[in-house]
Amino acid sequence: MSHQRYPSIDPLKEPHSVSLKVLRLSRPSLVTQHPLPSPSTSGAATNAATTAAPMPASLAYNSSGSDANPDPFLLTPILNLPPSFGSAYVGETFSCTLCANHDVPPPPDTPLSATTVASPGGAAPQTPATQRRKYTRDVRIEAEMKTPGSGGTVQKLVLGPVGTDTGEGGDGDGNGDGGTGGTDLEPGQTLQRIVNFDLKEEGNHVLAVTVSYYEATDTSGRTRTFRKLYQFICKGSLIVRTKVSPLLDLDPRLDRQPDNSKKRRSRRRRRRWAMEAQLENCSEDVMQLERVALDVEPGLRHADCNWEVSRSAKPVLHPGEVEQCCFVVEEDGDGEPGEDKDGRIVFGILGIGWRSEMGNKGYLSTGRLGTRVAR
Repeated sequence: MSHQRYPSIDPLKEPHSVSLKVLRLSRPSLVTQHPLPSPSTSGAATNAATTAAPMPASLAYNSSGSDANPDPFLLTPILNLPPSFGSAYVGETFSCTLCANHDVPPPPDTPLSATTVASPGGAAPQTPATQRRKYTRDVRIEAEMKTPGSGGTVQKLVLGPVGTDTGEGGDGDGNGDGGTGGTDLEPGQTLQRIVNFDLKEEGNHVLAVTVSYYEATDTSGRTRTFRKLYQFICKGSLIVRTKVSPLLDLDPRLDRQPDNSKKRRSRRRRRRWAMEAQLENCSEDVMQLERVALDVEPGLRHADCNWEVSRSAKPVLHPGEVEQCCFVVEEDGDGEPGEDKDGRIVFGILGIGWRSEMGNKGYLSTGRLGTRVAR
């Protein structure tokens, strides 16, 4: 996540007493190992070599004299933290922690004679400006997210508190007000806030973080503010392709009604359609489909022709793989379905939920799906 910095809001050129660190929160991944069989010394020992223990050098977690990882399985008990920012995908929740650190070290404990300077004319001794203690009060963090849609909409984000204590004698989290009030920081303490944002659009996103605080001494004070921008690109996670085909009415009883205009209007054929959906995993991660559901409009009902709800039957999509889904949509007989201004019958919205390898949730909903009716 690259960042650039706005010009400081205050005109002072002095370095700030508070620094900002922004870290993305993501789950770790399992470390893989590649066990290698022990080399055979002769052709007669081939069968024995295939059943022998793998070479210790090929195991990702092995120590001499320890049976911590005796099984030559592909996955190890080690968790691997992401080495970089990674990729952000539509449908996921972008989470990061904002840390305002009071990096100024505490003043040295020096005797009064070494920290005072005699004034001319026998006046009272004065303390040098470099030895005056500074206090950091009322530290606040605010965050905004600029999205690519509709001319760059800016949304103010709600920050959640984090129970972190990085200094002695302080709570590190402030007053626990969820980020609405200021926090006093002693040297070495940190104020942390968590921000979550649901990614719904592809393209460039900009996270703007503003830090303000009151810097005071024993005799004066001033309010200081700075702002940083962090830019990242959101990619598509799923490609959804749909196709609608009309179905014939398979109920022959509707053709055996007497030739009565009122009854024929009340017992007209119910129109039916087959809506197919093709889901393609265009991300770089493996995902398991948790839910594919169609939320139909009033006047319609549907039948789900997809996999069973049992956990073992849920499909797993590797990068580039495709899953086919199908729904049968028909009129429910209580009224005709609505049509949009283009003369299309609107079926509803398709919602898709999934989980990644490490359990991260994702959700994506399409626009209003439908079909054009022949007149």
